[in-house]
Amino acid sequence: MDTRTKEAVRYLGYGRHAVDDYTLALIGEAFEELDLLAARRIVYRIFDLTMKGQDCIEIGNICIRSRSLGRNINGCSKAAVLGATLGIEIDRYMKKLSITNMAKAVVVQSCAAALLEEYLDSCQLEIEQEAARQGLYLRPRFSPGYGDFPIEHQEEILRMLDTAKKIGLTMTGSSMLTPMKSVTAIIGMSRRKEPCHRKGCEVCKMTDCPYRR
Repeated sequence: MDTRTKEAVRYLGYGRHAVDDYTLALIGEAFEELDLLAARRIVYRIFDLTMKGQDCIEIGNICIRSRSLGRNINGCSKAAVLGATLGIEIDRYMKKLSITNMAKAVVVQSCAAALLEEYLDSCQLEIEQEAARQGLYLRPRFSPGYGDFPIEHQEEILRMLDTAKKIGLTMTGSSMLTPMKSVTAIIGMSRRKEPCHRKGCEVCKMTDCPYRR
């Protein structure tokens, strides 16, 4: 079972239970379809990061109040702020499936989430190389909605990256991203190397890690 399939299975909630052949076949079929539909796009910028006391993390021109983000980026002097999307065609396909084939819609939803993570991992390698040229190391991605990082900061991030114009990424009045298979995130950059997984806390077994969400 390859990495993307394992991620899709995890999103489907199988845990340690065995996955039946029919579901695995659906997953394989879903990835083939999504690879054709996906319009992967990303924009990111690197900003100076300053801790303003214990209440405010200043990144660029925004101030974020979040203890969980503060733990994640403790010791960082810069941060990459990113927005990424798989595009609107996947939204349209999932909407169609929700009417015609609900079972497959659930599988496609999980596969799309795994595909987005796979894309972000590949993009993060580029950011990692840029950071290395400055003698910096990355922390795990951290998105609005994790811990006590208010989801309302989505709007500020989209605006500072001009995502609507650059990659077609916008948001609804309730701070939900559109297209749906999209994400914004902050990646701290520090001169101190930490044993953090690229994928972050969901797959890390270090439950006592100070950077855990």
